[in-house]
Amino acid sequence: MRLKHQYYFHIYKMNNTAPIILFVYNRLTHTQRVIEALKENSLAKDSELYIYADAAKDAKARHKVDQLRSYLPCITGFKKVYIHLRDTNLGVDENTIQGVTEVVNIHGRVIVLEDDLVTSPWFLKFMNEGLDFYENEHDVASIHGYVYPVRQEMKEVFFIKGADCWGWATWKRAWDLFEPDGAKLLDKIVAEGLQQEFDFDNTYAYVEALKRQATGKTTEWDIRWYASAFLAGKLTLYPGQSLVTNIGHDASGVHCGESTSYEVAMAQSALCVKTDIKPDPEAYIAFADFFTQLALDRMPRPKGWLSRSFRKLKTYIREAVISK
Repeated sequence: MRLKHQYYFHIYKMNNTAPIILFVYNRLTHTQRVIEALKENSLAKDSELYIYADAAKDAKARHKVDQLRSYLPCITGFKKVYIHLRDTNLGVDENTIQGVTEVVNIHGRVIVLEDDLVTSPWFLKFMNEGLDFYENEHDVASIHGYVYPVRQEMKEVFFIKGADCWGWATWKRAWDLFEPDGAKLLDKIVAEGLQQEFDFDNTYAYVEALKRQATGKTTEWDIRWYASAFLAGKLTLYPGQSLVTNIGHDASGVHCGESTSYEVAMAQSALCVKTDIKPDPEAYIAFADFFTQLALDRMPRPKGWLSRSFRKLKTYIREAVISK
């Protein structure tokens, strides 16, 4: 890693508060909201913040990128702020992989956010307590802050096999499992017959997403992170109430289109991180139900006399998933 003298990373002895990594590009308003929400966390002042700002991909993008970069030196409210300005456009996926690897190799643990993830005032507490409590539990790969707006009432915290990407934390021991070669991951999932489980009982096309990455149609890092942890049999801790909301479903980002399906009401109090270290089958079904409803909501809506039949079909499919 080539470091400029005015934007450097200071290597120091790790304290008990995990460093935060924030990945940004050209969304100034989104980034400002993320920073302001993070500062509402009581642990922000004790946390070091690493910001990785990707370079403009072309001349058209340069103005917004420059606007965002001019804001970054103004950020306060954290123990220290380290700004890394990329010299070339890596894209969100490579920027994330390189950034997480660099910081986790220094500190041994990290908390990771992107520029569209607004956090609850209790987010950093949950992340740090989870990192502390499960540090030596090698079955646990990560701590996650977002949970889907499922219909079922969830436990305070629970585990699901794999890993996730909307406000998360991990340790070097787990990130070392990350396999960048999507083709290897795909081959292993197919060879072991894990497609149905990987796709949440065939309710979300994660295998297809991995296939697109493996064949060069996408560069997505998060499907590889999920697959790496999943194949290693590792678990991720989730909160029963979300500590993160994604404000990027406004068609302003690379991977997320315009949608209200992921909107959540964030937790208004602290959550306990302690629970049995095993996959929660009820949570798995709740996620599968959400994915089913998501797919149904995206289907074209028929008009006239077909509308009643369509609603009945949606109800039948949803209840069939819940009853599994």
